[in-house]
Amino acid sequence: MLKGKIPLVIGIVLGLFAGLMSMFALKAKEREIKRGWNLREIIVAAQDITEGTALEVDMLAKRSVPELFVTKSTIREKDLDRIIGQTVVVNLKEGDPLMWFHFQESHGFEKLSSIVQKRGRAITVRVNQESAVGNWIRPNDHVDILGAFRDPSSNNTIVSTLLQNILVLATGRITPASNINLIPENERNYGNVTLLVLPEEAEIILLAQEMGSLYLTLRNPDDLSQQAERKRITLEMVIQGDLTKELSKIRSGTFIEVVKSGR
Repeated sequence: MLKGKIPLVIGIVLGLFAGLMSMFALKAKEREIKRGWNLREIIVAAQDITEGTALEVDMLAKRSVPELFVTKSTIREKDLDRIIGQTVVVNLKEGDPLMWFHFQESHGFEKLSSIVQKRGRAITVRVNQESAVGNWIRPNDHVDILGAFRDPSSNNTIVSTLLQNILVLATGRITPASNINLIPENERNYGNVTLLVLPEEAEIILLAQEMGSLYLTLRNPDDLSQQAERKRITLEMVIQGDLTKELSKIRSGTFIEVVKSGR
């Protein structure tokens, strides 16, 4: 009797196993389908908006949509403050979701060559926070380029101002046309700076970058002067202290205002 029931028991067990597997598969499929239909808050037009309009709060509304339809281009609820006051470059109908590409030059994707002046050349140098004034340098700023490297004749480390009053074309992918307010803060950092130089100056920068380290110093936007002669600074000159005393007198007669409380 028992032997006769074994096939039946095995059949029941297999049937239950198959049923459980089917149930798990259906549940997994159900979770997968539901995952795409979880709701996310996005920003939409609360009214018809014409091209060239600067956005105001009352022109916009929040709407919940399935996350399946939310892409990286979609403006989310958390991005609302960043688009207020920005100008749209397309006509929008009431209820249209707002996208990042609806705004003027939101990420500066224009051709860089269009802002390189004739006879000039664009060259990119590697930087970090220390060599780029804490990443405070911005497109259209003017900088001096300092080089720190070993003098091949003496093997001593020297520092020299290589070029003065150089125009910054871009910091990373940010150009003068970029709308900095529409670029996430984590994308505003950069590891290189693009400069406008003469072809011969590009050769100097390339050679110096291969031989040592480059540092940028930031200028006041109204200071376009250039010093005719700059000394090469050596460790010996620093240790002796005569140069620093001389520079201290110059500095005290040059910087007449004290910066306080952000003024």
